[in-house]
Amino acid sequence: MPTPSYTTTCTENTKIARDIFELRFTKPEGLKFLPGQYLLWDVPLLEDGSDIQTRAFSIASSPEEKDMLFVVKILEGGRASMWVESGLKVGDTVRMQGPFGRFLLDRNSGKDWLLVATSTGIAPYRSQLVSFLKDETRRIDLLLGVRSEEDLFWTEEFTAMARKYSHFFFHPALTKPSADWKGHTGRVQTLFEKIVQDFARVQVYACGNPEMTKDVKKICMERFGMTKGDVHVEGYI
Repeated sequence: MPTPSYTTTCTENTKIARDIFELRFTKPEGLKFLPGQYLLWDVPLLEDGSDIQTRAFSIASSPEEKDMLFVVKILEGGRASMWVESGLKVGDTVRMQGPFGRFLLDRNSGKDWLLVATSTGIAPYRSQLVSFLKDETRRIDLLLGVRSEEDLFWTEEFTAMARKYSHFFFHPALTKPSADWKGHTGRVQTLFEKIVQDFARVQVYACGNPEMTKDVKKICMERFGMTKGDVHVEGYI
């Protein structure tokens, strides 16, 4: 069975942090996805629009929201980065395929969730939190790691979620903070014991830098004795 493909229109392309762009697209009729899944975009070479390659991006919006939301981290020399930063304009049409992916939260386990992300690895969690927070009662901790205050984004939204839902907690962490920073410091994988009291009662999800996700899996299983079924990772840059 062929993978469904859709043509969608860009409605927003905005820089929201030092090297982060937020993109919105119209939701194609008939597109159905699960929170945590991703789409493959057709990305043209900036110098030659006929040269097309696909790139994967997690859907940050929930299935119930009207538009589709994505975030893109700008990497020097990256095809998608150059296109997003200098080529993609509001009103442009983009072909997307999917959805794909099994980075889905286990809602049947009854265990608490520790959601760990670096940078744009937070995208699937936004989709999941918007979709599930209102119906969940388990404790949910979201740990986001970036370099400095200039790299933070969506903090106001997640802080508002934490104020609204007493079972949700948002923990931004910086590896190179300014002297004024009052929150967590250090790599996310060094902060688990400041957040989790009992690792037998939690499922850990990690999304973002591949080295981080590899470390998270090793630490959780070897140091904290967690089972493979309670540690879920998805590495991407």
